[in-house]
Amino acid sequence: MANWVRDAVAALPADARAVVDDTPRPGAPAVWTFGGLLDASGHLAATLVERGVGRGTVVLALLGNTIENVLLTLACARIGAPLLPCSEQLRAKDVALRVRRANPVLVVADERNRSVVEGAAPPCPVAYVPDPALFAPRPAPPFAELTDDDPSFVLFTSGTSGEPKLVRHGQRYLWGQTLQAREWLAAAPGELVWSTAAPGWSKSARNCFVAPWWCGAAALIQDRRFDAVGRLDTVRRHGVQVLCMAPTEYRLIAAHGPIADVGSLRRLVTAGEALGVPAWEAWRAQTGLEISDGYGQTETGQVSGTPPGETAPPGSMGRPLPGVRVEIVAGELCIDPATLPAFFLGYGTGSVGAGLWHTGDTVRQDDDGWLFFQARADDVIISAGYRIGPAEVESTLMGHPAVRECAVLAVPDDSRGSVVGAAVVLRAGFAGSADLVADMQAYTRAETAPYKYPRRIWFVDELPKTPSGKTVRSAISVPPG
Repeated sequence: MANWVRDAVAALPADARAVVDDTPRPGAPAVWTFGGLLDASGHLAATLVERGVGRGTVVLALLGNTIENVLLTLACARIGAPLLPCSEQLRAKDVALRVRRANPVLVVADERNRSVVEGAAPPCPVAYVPDPALFAPRPAPPFAELTDDDPSFVLFTSGTSGEPKLVRHGQRYLWGQTLQAREWLAAAPGELVWSTAAPGWSKSARNCFVAPWWCGAAALIQDRRFDAVGRLDTVRRHGVQVLCMAPTEYRLIAAHGPIADVGSLRRLVTAGEALGVPAWEAWRAQTGLEISDGYGQTETGQVSGTPPGETAPPGSMGRPLPGVRVEIVAGELCIDPATLPAFFLGYGTGSVGAGLWHTGDTVRQDDDGWLFFQARADDVIISAGYRIGPAEVESTLMGHPAVRECAVLAVPDDSRGSVVGAAVVLRAGFAGSADLVADMQAYTRAETAPYKYPRRIWFVDELPKTPSGKTVRSAISVPPG
């Protein structure tokens, strides 16, 4: 029996810097100590108990990267109430789906999300922030004594195919972050870590502040939309040492350029989808740092990563973390759940069956153990008998100077069954044309096996994304032709 807040967070120096809030609300501190967080979250925990929240009851949050999100996570963990953090990009029907599946006893939302919450019409009470009454001083409730299998988070998969699935994580999810925190994120005590992932994405649940605290580091939070110039400015102003961003964000910053005057940065990490070689090379050339790619799923937590001090081959998503056992079965990445410290409890109210966990992702592994993502197993393009991974073609096409973003998918073809198609978002200053299509095709044929080049290329203003920023290939419309 244990309690993460009492036994891990409260064990850190009370006067040490825990959170730096880049966008504090009026009257709120910009820097929070661990002691300050424990006091405020204790008051919030008392309020939650008064409003019917208890051990095992779900709280749904729609808060963004705010200090209230941090405090609510601590308050729920204190009393053993699993937290369901949701992306603010969700619409009312999305929230309603989560309410039906998770059955929360309380919704805590930012006032700016009131219309979405009201549209979802949850059958439980709703608390909106800012609201000083939520944090009014009162005696904190006792720490719940919890087992590894008591729930800690309810998360939803990104829904790249079909409806999102409800994923239940146990208390071991919080404790299990020590592995990736020390072997992949690798912050040093006292450093400042910025994980830009918004609540609702599993990388936020584990890396926004949980993993930095396991390293004895502080976490930066910022409640703003992505902006390439603004991201680098924030790094400079706060002297961020460890930066964790989505691959798309690294790519967009590299495309905007230049990446200058960020000398405080010591380590760069990413996960969520294939990064691509061009972005990796751009950041290395302009900062002298290599982005340490990694791999994980909502269900598994972090599985692989590039350890500090090692250089991965370009395009690799690292090696399995120490102690994690993987197998490649018919090209698919499979994992021994017993070796994953943050493995989930099950979908919905169910449990996970015995045996290897099949990720649904196809990978290859070289002789030195480095893993390379190829595709979702159900995204593999089979063209004239060739099996082609979209991520590999995307990575190649991203090297063309006109390409800002792209998504590769199968396009039906009478003679080949399918051909490789690519929806391309152009960089500023480029205009779509038949000549540009031909140039991109020639570039791809020169850079990779000729059978992989996109026989169909069309230009779009933007790509459909999940709330966590992953491209949804199934939502891309293929123009006739």
